[in-house]
Amino acid sequence: MTISRRSMLTLAAGAALAGVIPGASAQAQERSFEQSFRSITPQPAPTDKIEVIDFFWYGCPYCFQLMPMFAEWEKTKAADVVVRRIPAILRQEWVPEAHLYYTLEVVGAADRLHNKLFDAFHRDRLQATDIEALSKWAEANGIDRAKWDESYNSQGVRNNVVRAVELGRDYDVRGTPVIVVDGRYQTGGGQAGSLKNVMPTVDGLVKLVRERRKQA
Repeated sequence: MTISRRSMLTLAAGAALAGVIPGASAQAQERSFEQSFRSITPQPAPTDKIEVIDFFWYGCPYCFQLMPMFAEWEKTKAADVVVRRIPAILRQEWVPEAHLYYTLEVVGAADRLHNKLFDAFHRDRLQATDIEALSKWAEANGIDRAKWDESYNSQGVRNNVVRAVELGRDYDVRGTPVIVVDGRYQTGGGQAGSLKNVMPTVDGLVKLVRERRKQA
């Protein structure tokens, strides 16, 4: 598979990444609900449902630790809650992982293979820059090799990566993992005090949004 990695990085990152603050590791510390999140500049809601956005990076060990907790939460989320995933791009080096996620979306395998790709990075040491290994991984997981290669090189995927940079700025993402609720409340391992407190905080924020909407 032929692709100019340098050209793709430059296209998606470049000057748009200047000044982004790198993420900090989550530290365990008990915090009240009010201390477990922060408000951000409200962003437009693309749906009438309560949107929960997962900003992640496949190379992030804290995202990997949060993944099974988020997956269990997602299985039992209420019907008025919808989940969206956006790969965070805080550094130019994070672009390849974002490119991979959007390739999964294009081939229709993001829901099925998102968590498996996390496993591949953290357990099998798959590298985002090893394009041949990535193609073989996709094929081993039921994706047609030609379709994967074509999608990986598509302009649509590149455009989504560029948009991810913009969304990270819009939602004031400074580290990973970050969860945004209703486009206005943000939490994560550092903000919530621990990774195990992230999803309970998300539940509290969903409840807060419901109550706010009833009063509107």
